[in-house]
Amino acid sequence: MILPASPKLRTVSLFPGTLALAAMSLLFPMTAAKAQSNAPASQSNALASQTKPAALPNQQPAQEGNANPTDPGFTIREQVNEVNLIFTVTDSQGHYVKDLQQQNFGLLDDRKPPVQVFNFTQQTNLPLRVGIMLDTSNSIRGRFKFEQDAAKEFLLQVLRPGKDKAFVEGFDVQIELSQPFTDNIDMLNQGISKLEPGGGTALYDSVYRTCRDQLLSIRDKRSTRKALILVSDGDDVYSHSSEQDAIQMCQRAEAIIYSISTNISPSKDKGDDVLKAMAEATGGRVFFPKRMEDISGHFHDIEDELRSQYSLEYKPADFKADGSFRSVYLVALNRKYIVRVRKGYYAPN
Repeated sequence: MILPASPKLRTVSLFPGTLALAAMSLLFPMTAAKAQSNAPASQSNALASQTKPAALPNQQPAQEGNANPTDPGFTIREQVNEVNLIFTVTDSQGHYVKDLQQQNFGLLDDRKPPVQVFNFTQQTNLPLRVGIMLDTSNSIRGRFKFEQDAAKEFLLQVLRPGKDKAFVEGFDVQIELSQPFTDNIDMLNQGISKLEPGGGTALYDSVYRTCRDQLLSIRDKRSTRKALILVSDGDDVYSHSSEQDAIQMCQRAEAIIYSISTNISPSKDKGDDVLKAMAEATGGRVFFPKRMEDISGHFHDIEDELRSQYSLEYKPADFKADGSFRSVYLVALNRKYIVRVRKGYYAPN
C-alpha cells in the first residue's frame, strides 16, 4: 500500500546543453533557486544548518515525451515519490490568507528541503472526499438534533455533485455507516436522519476504523482532499485502540480532521483535549461552541476553510520506502502568518 507519497511515473526531458545544469539543480535545488531569485545569502546559510526552512525551490514541472535518438535532446523516465500537502494560512486575527505565492513558504521534509516542487496551487479546487462522523452515544442525546441539522446544511453548501463525494456514519460503541460515499445530497440527508443516539462511546476505535475502511481505501487516480468532520464530546470509555492509534491511522489515510465539540459547559475536560490533538496532528482545526446553536456556524467555518486551502506537491529528499514516519515542517516566511498543516506522513513500506 503506497501512503501517502504515491509513486508516479514522470518524464524528465534533458537536452545535452543543459544536462549538467539540471543535475546541479537536482542536487542543490535551493542554490539554484537562490541564483534565480537573488535571495539573501542568510536564507541559504540557514537552510544549510537545517534549523529552519528557506524559500521553496522553483517549481519544475516535468515535460512529457518519448525517447527518440533523432531528436537533439533525449528523455529520461524515472520513478519518483510525490507528497501532496493541503494546508491553510491565517493571519494573527484568524482570517484566511489566500494570495500567497510558492516563494512565500519554506518547507522541511524529514528535516531536509524538498528536491523539487511539482505543483503549487492557491485555493485548491481538488475533489473533496468528506466523512461526517456524528457521536450517537447517550451523552449527546439532547443535542443530537442540532448536529443533524447542521450536518445537512453543511453538505448542501459544500458538496459539488459530479465532483465531490461524502459518507455519513454515527458511532457509539459500534459504527453505523448509514450512507456510503455518494454525491447525492438526498441520500446523504436520509443517512443523517436515520441515525439515533444510544449506547456508550468508543471514539478512538471509531476514528481508527473510519480512516482505515473509508478514507485509506480511496482509489482515485487524481489527487483529492480527504476531510473528516467529527462531532463529539471527545469522551471515550470503550475503545481498544488508543488516541495515538487513531491519530496515526488518520495520518496514514492523509485525512484532515475537523472536530466540533458538543461540550458546551464552561469547563473543558479531557475530551476537548482529545479533539484538539486529533485536529492539530492532521492539519485540521477544533471548534468549541458556547451553545448548541453555534454548531451550525462552526460547520460554516469548516466550509470557508475548505475553500481557502493551498495545495503543494513535491519530491522529498533522501526518500526511503521503509514505512517510517516523516515529519513535515512548513512555515510562511512572513512570521505574522500561521500555517496549519499535518505534522507528517508515513512512507510506504
